[in-house]
Amino acid sequence: MAITPQQIKDLRERTGLSVMDCKSALEQTDGDLEKALLVLRKKSSAAAAKKSDRTLGAGVVQAYIHASKDMGAILMLSCETDFVSKNPEFITLAHDIAMHATATSPDFIKREEVREEDIAKAKQLFTEEAADKPEDKREAIIEGKINSYLKERVLMEQPYIKDPSLSIKDLVEQASQKFGERIEISECTRLSVHG
Repeated sequence: MAITPQQIKDLRERTGLSVMDCKSALEQTDGDLEKALLVLRKKSSAAAAKKSDRTLGAGVVQAYIHASKDMGAILMLSCETDFVSKNPEFITLAHDIAMHATATSPDFIKREEVREEDIAKAKQLFTEEAADKPEDKREAIIEGKINSYLKERVLMEQPYIKDPSLSIKDLVEQASQKFGERIEISECTRLSVHG
């Protein structure tokens, strides 16, 4: 199947990735846009993993204040070079993630920050809740509840409010692939008048 310039343009608008990456993904999936998106997400994850040991020497601090003026978030999005940190798309990404954090109020940036005792307490609660479930399914139910609980509290695992098909981790990995640098959320603080 021949890939049309319009298909490439559509995929590029959704991902922000290069024409060649978009064309290649569409060719691999016989022009199926949704499958091409999955191919590009996997590629983004692999690209981000390769860059994970690089030094972060630049970045941007962005704030988002809700229209009600009673809540907001300050976020530091780090990268390797000033060249990327000054890019308007990079700055917009930091702002969008700060807006997301304002709306979702995450407790942690990544799962590794969650204390073992918090996970143990959650597991104990979910074990009690699952006590009346069939024994052979109990462990899977408890594990699912723990993952769901962490997904709500960990910023990187939350579904992005502007596009729930993507997680914040997906956004950061896509940016890492697009800019060719390691990108990481270094700090995130949410503030609220109401606690």
